[in-house]
Amino acid sequence: MKIILAYSGGLDTSVLVHWYAREQNAEVITYCADVGQEEELDGLEEKALSTGASAHRTLDLVDEFAAEFIYPMVRGNAVYESQYLLGTSIARPLIAKAQIEMARQFEANAVAHGATGKGNDQCRFELTFSALAPDLQILAPWRDASFREKFPGRKEMLEYCSENDIEVEASSSKPYSMDRNLWHISYEAGILEDPWFDPTTPENREMYKLSVDPELAPDDPLYLELTFERGNCVAVDGRAGSPAEIIRRLNEVAGRHGIGRVDLVENRFVGMKSRGVYETPGGTILLHAHRQLETLTMDRDLMHLRDSLIPRYAELIYYGFWYAPEREALQAFIDQSQSTVTGTVRLKLYKGNVITVGRKSDLSLYDEGIASMDDDESDYQPEDAGGFIRLNALRLKERYRKQDYKG
Repeated sequence: MKIILAYSGGLDTSVLVHWYAREQNAEVITYCADVGQEEELDGLEEKALSTGASAHRTLDLVDEFAAEFIYPMVRGNAVYESQYLLGTSIARPLIAKAQIEMARQFEANAVAHGATGKGNDQCRFELTFSALAPDLQILAPWRDASFREKFPGRKEMLEYCSENDIEVEASSSKPYSMDRNLWHISYEAGILEDPWFDPTTPENREMYKLSVDPELAPDDPLYLELTFERGNCVAVDGRAGSPAEIIRRLNEVAGRHGIGRVDLVENRFVGMKSRGVYETPGGTILLHAHRQLETLTMDRDLMHLRDSLIPRYAELIYYGFWYAPEREALQAFIDQSQSTVTGTVRLKLYKGNVITVGRKSDLSLYDEGIASMDDDESDYQPEDAGGFIRLNALRLKERYRKQDYKG
């Protein structure tokens, strides 16, 4: 069997390479999608080959990730359960799509992933495989009884790595799982499985990589201007850049000011609750600014209709249905709704806070003359409000009269 394994060089996939190649006698070709892991990619090929892979490929997908996955998601203001900015979720369909392309290139008959049997990623990978390449065999070792018998937990995996000279960053002194990309870093499992555990104390601060503790952020605020065209951020402080360049720039300034940390208990697709800690500094700024510009430029009823669909849209991304027809249809509607979201938002960053201090657009629907409490000569006449209120109150009066409703 020839397997294309999605490989990060972390604990799980390092064990998988050795287990498939040395103990299952399979040919393993490791593949890493560079979606912005930064230093985590250092030495990856050498490590994979020494662990048992016959070949390794790292594909630079950062620009595609930013432009074709993150930015469409931002246009939809997608936030899962009002807190999670979907950093891991949005990367998985791209990683799986490129993995399929690798399988075709190497004429492999199977694709494998190291997602656990209790997590969301197994769904995200396999739903993408099924949507784009249903002919490929899918290997999910965490659902293999023989694999689970040998590796019932992280302790046994760490011991296996030690016995076979496999270097991994996870250790008994830092027993949690990390996932990093251009958009965020997530931390879960191990010590974080206790929802009462506090990772922000001085002795635990080293866990965070993208942001400083808000208590240690600069005492002076930073002002920032984000310019958008049709829902896409195209410049920061007047300096244009690609989506990936802009996200990197925002990550740096937001992280410096302690922005973008979230600690939450979320509902996984497979049923259980889990605790996760996330850093999404640039994304927090980007989503905040995008929403502020929409308040200025989007029609009220269009905004309300779009907003009613955000929870479903975010769910589809979180669950792994990026390549499902309903997500694609929602995306078409979302993108159309962004046709007027063009302008600039001014923000103040201060000790973990993102504060809006201005917004402007040539397509603004805000009219100071109409909004003013002073009299004006616009189409709005205060006298008209009386009839408007009476019409809307009619059903309430009838309820009181006919159904004896007293509240």
